[in-house]
Amino acid sequence: MLTALPGVTAGGTVTPDDEYRREVDEWYQSRIERLKSPDGYLTLAGLFPLANGENRFGSAEDNNLVFPHDVPAHAGVFTSNDGGVRIDVAEGVTITAADEAVRSMQLKTDADQRPTVLALGSFRFYAIERAGKLYVRLKDRQSELRQNFEGIERFPVDVAWRIEGRFKPYDPPKTLRIPNVLGYEVEESCPGAVEFDVGGETFYLEPVPAAGGRLFIVFGDETSGLETYGGGRFLVADAPSEDGIVVLDFNKAYNPPCAFTPYATCPLPHQANRLPVRIEAGEKKWGERH
Repeated sequence: MLTALPGVTAGGTVTPDDEYRREVDEWYQSRIERLKSPDGYLTLAGLFPLANGENRFGSAEDNNLVFPHDVPAHAGVFTSNDGGVRIDVAEGVTITAADEAVRSMQLKTDADQRPTVLALGSFRFYAIERAGKLYVRLKDRQSELRQNFEGIERFPVDVAWRIEGRFKPYDPPKTLRIPNVLGYEVEESCPGAVEFDVGGETFYLEPVPAAGGRLFIVFGDETSGLETYGGGRFLVADAPSEDGIVVLDFNKAYNPPCAFTPYATCPLPHQANRLPVRIEAGEKKWGERH
């Protein structure tokens, strides 16, 4: 069932439709602010896999991890052993963690929830773990992308794309194998399917749990690779109501970080979430890369 908010009233009065569009526009502006924040995805500048043992890093070409030219030629060494990462900083190079100079230290990864963030000029970098493999993620607060970002083209906001779906729980929860741009799959628990209607046809999406009891959905549709990013889009919905209603607001469908940078590690839609219908709502593809 497609649900729309009440229609426009006469006399130029602000209507629920107007209020809804304003709410979506405010959500979009907040999203852009998050993207452009000093630690947002627009700052991503590198993603470097760590080999077991020593990994020399710096801007010189003879390093194992070649950082941008603003970094010293030979900045130090990351040592990866037994699932952990240690950094040893080269003499004469100033790298800090929590505003304290670092010479040698064991690093926490994002598997520890709060990775050790290292700072060198405008750069921030830290160790991440993906499918049992370790990487160094590099960010640049002065990246050209962040400084010149002008926003994302969107479909016109249309209340008809704010759809009330019906939650169909799985008992027990279903295990999904979610593909990733790095070429591996991650197992995620799916609590149920969201059934919804578009144009008189019924479709389903399978979410995974998100913070605060919400539902996180990675989906593709027949606009993917055309008007929208080929790797699908993201959508977050509130937890189902007591009577099983889930609101799918496709006007808030948004691009994954991989739409802006090759250095992100985004999930892709699994097969059940590739919809055979055009979802003409939310963000369109961004930039010349796509």
